[in-house]
Amino acid sequence: MPPACDSEPRSWRAWLSALGPGAIVASLTIGTGELVFSTRAGALFGYGILGWIGLVLLLKWALVLASAHYWVHADAHPLQSWSYLPGPRGWLPILLLLLAAPAFPIWVSFHAGTLGALAAAVTQTRDGFQGNAPVLWGLAILVGVLILAATGGYARQERFQAIVIAIMVISVVAALVMLQPNWADFLGGFFSLGPYTFPEWAMATPEFRDRPVWVEITTYAGVVGGSGYDYLAYVAWLRDKHGNASSRQMPLTTLRRMIRLDAVVSFTTVLIFSAVFVACGALILGPKQQIPAGSDLLTLQAQFVEVVGPWLRPLYFTGAFLAMIGTLYGTIEVAPAILREILHAVRGDPNLLRSPGLRRWAVGWCAGGAVLVMIGSWVWRLATGSGQPPNLIAWVTPANLFTGVLACGWISGLNLWSNHGRTPGSPALPWPLILLNLCGTVLFTIAGVKAVYDQQAWIGLGLFAVCLIAAWFLARRNQRQRG
Repeated sequence: MPPACDSEPRSWRAWLSALGPGAIVASLTIGTGELVFSTRAGALFGYGILGWIGLVLLLKWALVLASAHYWVHADAHPLQSWSYLPGPRGWLPILLLLLAAPAFPIWVSFHAGTLGALAAAVTQTRDGFQGNAPVLWGLAILVGVLILAATGGYARQERFQAIVIAIMVISVVAALVMLQPNWADFLGGFFSLGPYTFPEWAMATPEFRDRPVWVEITTYAGVVGGSGYDYLAYVAWLRDKHGNASSRQMPLTTLRRMIRLDAVVSFTTVLIFSAVFVACGALILGPKQQIPAGSDLLTLQAQFVEVVGPWLRPLYFTGAFLAMIGTLYGTIEVAPAILREILHAVRGDPNLLRSPGLRRWAVGWCAGGAVLVMIGSWVWRLATGSGQPPNLIAWVTPANLFTGVLACGWISGLNLWSNHGRTPGSPALPWPLILLNLCGTVLFTIAGVKAVYDQQAWIGLGLFAVCLIAAWFLARRNQRQRG
């Protein structure tokens, strides 16, 4: 337990210093979850989707607080507790690692591909190289982000990014006010939970003709607010910020309040972003029968700020580009945090938490895998002579179902297991968090399983089965080696 020392901070600057890990998680989703998927949801389903998005964010907020509760009182990452589930020691963390191995490169390629498509549209080179210009732009941007990360230039970039995105959001909010939506319908959307159906004009497009509506809805549940792996990284970042119990210089009550503040600010920001872009999608794109789809996921949203004035169009593209750069960079940064925590949970070696070699391996795997995915798409298009742009959402949907939806269900349930009498002397998890994590376990699991079934993702299920068997075998082998 941490020493009883300092009193609670009294200045607003001290409380603002608590913000950090939550802001990182929020930045992971703003580029994709809000600019792309919230807009797409609004264009397809109108205000009625706000109830689903609000419920998902509430359950993810509870997931974060329950995970942080275990870290605060046990002075350990929840993954360490999950290593002692029935079976060979560490089989679940190993399973999560094996599932992340193919999923993270796919996510990185999705973000890079989205950026590439935006760059190709802005530079009017979309049709270059036999329609493969977006892929080439994406590869170039991915290399640039890796160089930026290696040289430490991202800190400066992040400050500039925050300013531009803030101006862009203010512009979009101003546009929403100028559009004069029916505010009763808008607010009423937060209390609606379906049923959801695609509009007839969407069903006439190839992308939605064969896409089950539940798969689309469940995709939002995995993307908006972040994936399950983002929240595992969040706890790791909390320790990086506040230290271990032996070095922590604040009372537990203060630390808990700071974490709650961080989580509330983070998820409130995401909710505001989501609501604004859902409304703009419903008011502007839906009536025009336009949807962010294929590889064109960010250009249509420029119409939102043009309501204020055409001169804001360049600002939107700058803000969207920087937001996606932050999402791409943040996704790459999640991988090292996850790798070190899983290996620490399995091997029990605290030195793994500070190993620079693990970071290089994780970043190299994500970037190298993403390059292979993007080059594979390019080669396939050249070989088949396909004139269709790559469907980026089709790339990421299977990975999202496991890392973004089902993983949130698993973590919500495991939070109940970790916090139930596992830390002697620690307070019990508050009953609202117990109830919300129980609801999250049920909702995310049922939603994910149904979406996998509706999409007939048999390859994904087969990969999951292989990973489960491999995790069990590797855990037994590690247990024998450790005696």
